[in-house]
Amino acid sequence: MLQVLIVDDSASARELLIQILSSDPQIEIVGVAKNGQEAVAFAKKHRPDIITMDIHMPVMNGFEATKEIMIECPTPIVIVSASTAVNEVEWAMQSLRAGALTLQLKPAGPDSPDFDRDARELIESVKAMAEVRVMRHRRRIEAPQPIPEASSHISAQSGPRAVAIAASTGGPPALHQLLGELPRDFPLPILLVQHIADGFVEGFAAWLHASVALTVKIAEAQEVLQPGTVYVAPQAKHLGASLGGRVLLSDDPAIGGFRPSATYLFESCAQAFRDKVVGIVLTGMGRDGVDGLRTLHGLGGHTIAQDKATSVIFGMPGVAVAEGLADAVVPIGRMASHLLNLVTRAR
Repeated sequence: MLQVLIVDDSASARELLIQILSSDPQIEIVGVAKNGQEAVAFAKKHRPDIITMDIHMPVMNGFEATKEIMIECPTPIVIVSASTAVNEVEWAMQSLRAGALTLQLKPAGPDSPDFDRDARELIESVKAMAEVRVMRHRRRIEAPQPIPEASSHISAQSGPRAVAIAASTGGPPALHQLLGELPRDFPLPILLVQHIADGFVEGFAAWLHASVALTVKIAEAQEVLQPGTVYVAPQAKHLGASLGGRVLLSDDPAIGGFRPSATYLFESCAQAFRDKVVGIVLTGMGRDGVDGLRTLHGLGGHTIAQDKATSVIFGMPGVAVAEGLADAVVPIGRMASHLLNLVTRAR
């Protein structure tokens, strides 16, 4: 039986989450908390299997509670937020950096036309994330990160023309580190598919844009791909590139259950840039992107997989490695330097 702690300052929200999660016979609600301080105390004493965590709460918010739990008694945490406003999502992204595993939209209630779908997704997420082995975080003082200086020595004239990145569970903090270590004059466009719950993609892109030196934006159909810009796949649309170096968006059916799909991204970029594209697979559950990476790899593009030690879930990158599709397996802390070396060598 999966033991769950529910943390939310709203009594009605707590009751709704209890109703949804306890409807699954494999889930047992072992406690509720109305603020982060209560959540930390309960987690330390009772060690639940997983925690659903609200963000805005009195006494101690969900971000601070997540930090404390991951330091004191590491436990899988699913952030469950009712708001997709940009400032709310930014707090949720900080919680993911602090050790929470994923982000889910709080179901609106039984009268909502999307209630059954949202409830099912929440149950599936809680059950899947409970299987993830989380690591203890060290207590540290957050210092402002310096923005990387411009690097006039890098050039892409004769090398790669684009970078395509796919990420899922654990992706936001990994992307924050990778993109944050690239200089503002990075000479290639970057196309990004990040699996994220519906409604959160704009806040996710805004958070990255405010956190790194590169320009980060939601991709728009047919815009010209520019160096130093990260193009994030919009909600429910495939992202790729056209032969003319423009953004390609598609409403084609989901691939392997995903739209946007990393396989679509890699295949499209491979067709547009042939061997002049770098494909990167970061942490994530499942195997999305692997079939597209096979196409990209077969056409001579350079492929990189995040290593197991630094992946929250070694699913997507693990399959790429197992199937011989990764030219390099790199820790997230060395991913930016590896990418910069590729560009520098291509001068």
